[in-house]
Amino acid sequence: MSGFVEKPEPIQVPGLVHLHTGKVRELYRSEAGDLVMVASDRISAYDWVLPTEIPDKGRVLTQLSLWWFDQLADLLPNHVLSTELPDGAPADWAGRTLVCKSLNMVPVECVARGYLTGSGLVEYDESRTVCGLALPEGLVDGSELPAPIFTPATKAAVGEHDENVSYEEVARQVGAETAAQLRQATLAAYSRARDIARDRGIILADTKFEFGFDGEHLVIADEVLTPDSSRFWPAEQWEPGRAQPSYDKQFVRDWLTSAESGWDRRSEQPPPPLPEHIVDATRTKYVEAYERLTGTTWS
Repeated sequence: MSGFVEKPEPIQVPGLVHLHTGKVRELYRSEAGDLVMVASDRISAYDWVLPTEIPDKGRVLTQLSLWWFDQLADLLPNHVLSTELPDGAPADWAGRTLVCKSLNMVPVECVARGYLTGSGLVEYDESRTVCGLALPEGLVDGSELPAPIFTPATKAAVGEHDENVSYEEVARQVGAETAAQLRQATLAAYSRARDIARDRGIILADTKFEFGFDGEHLVIADEVLTPDSSRFWPAEQWEPGRAQPSYDKQFVRDWLTSAESGWDRRSEQPPPPLPEHIVDATRTKYVEAYERLTGTTWS
């Protein structure tokens, strides 16, 4: 069992139809047919959306995504139409709201990996492959791969795991031409972002993108290259052979699995609220990632 500890009631706004409550985002449709995405301060771990929010998290994700969309603009069009608040929207939506094109979304999580860790490491340890792609012997947690690889996954509902699949399975589901487009776009965007992050002292270990079609044109959508969708590691602390320090919710995961939390993740009990010091440390990591990547001070 997993999902929301306390599922929120969506805010109702005149002229907007609420479509979906995700782990982090609320999705609406405007009268003009555009999508309105609002990033909350919710945080998830171990397939649970926790009862405690991280202040500013939704704004950091939104503003960092906008910055990355600009960095990738010559490679891929994106779905953003406007950052203006819809009429009647609450003031708290400022800085966390995107008005976007409605796309025909591709039902694939497009993951690029440049380093071995996470679920890729688990598969590698069993079979020396990741998503069926053969990798050389001798790699360990945190090893840089010989070249970035495309390791897609199926999209899962809230409370369920995305499932890694082979490229051949993606081609079977969406067609060979679309699969090839997804792989090329994913690896091009990852390589650009990896180089930008590296110049700022950050390793982009892996990341996931979502794409949709605007007519015949492939468009990058949702959030991009945030600490929620990517593994960012401080380059000066990179040391293959162990888990790497990261700019994400690792403070939350570590606390939930500590004796202090009193929570057993193998049980069906929902996780407890986060203590203030974990909330503060997690917010600091999100802000630090934004500031190091963009070179601007969060305000």
